[in-house]
Amino acid sequence: MIKPAIAILTFALVGGCAGLGTLKQAAKPNDLYLLTPKSTFSSALPRIQKQIVVEEPTATAAVNTDQIAIQPTPFQVQYLPRARWVDRAPLIVQTLLIESFENSGKVAAVGRSTVGLRADYVIAPDLREFQGIVIADPENGDKIRIEVRMNIKVIDEYDDKIIASNSFQENVVAASDQTSDLIKAFDLALGRAMRDSVEWSIRRINTHVANNPRSNPS
Repeated sequence: MIKPAIAILTFALVGGCAGLGTLKQAAKPNDLYLLTPKSTFSSALPRIQKQIVVEEPTATAAVNTDQIAIQPTPFQVQYLPRARWVDRAPLIVQTLLIESFENSGKVAAVGRSTVGLRADYVIAPDLREFQGIVIADPENGDKIRIEVRMNIKVIDEYDDKIIASNSFQENVVAASDQTSDLIKAFDLALGRAMRDSVEWSIRRINTHVANNPRSNPS
């Protein structure tokens, strides 16, 4: 049996016009939400004297929006009413990845291609999941699980060659269906995925540099 709070949430999402009954305290007209970069990384992370460009992640139309996506069923994508991201989700992720690389203190320079940075390596993300999933639980009450999944490709810009590719997924069950709790779960899931992807990318680049004589001129 669906608990009243989740029932209200599902009804509001499917209806697409009524406000979320359980979110009325947090979701006001034109509420905008942002997420945070990672600032803590493994102390064993190597330093690379290379410049990195982070591309805007590719994403499906359902994710490539400033609306906050929730799936009430596996076959539906709806959006929270009266609550939006501060920008399109792929742009938010690009900005936060750049800041996370900067915060690692392990790269010579990092930016986006539009600033004219001449890259040694390019990080090409694909944002494949970035939404909440309503999970039915008749015994304990339905929950909303935030799912974030990114595929990261590291490209050697000189050879125009993919040197590594990996996927990073994090799922976090929100404490409640309140907007504030959903955003916290998004922030936690994305933060974990970014930490792992930044550390993995730096290590892959470091290995490539060590094994590539062109990258280490005498």
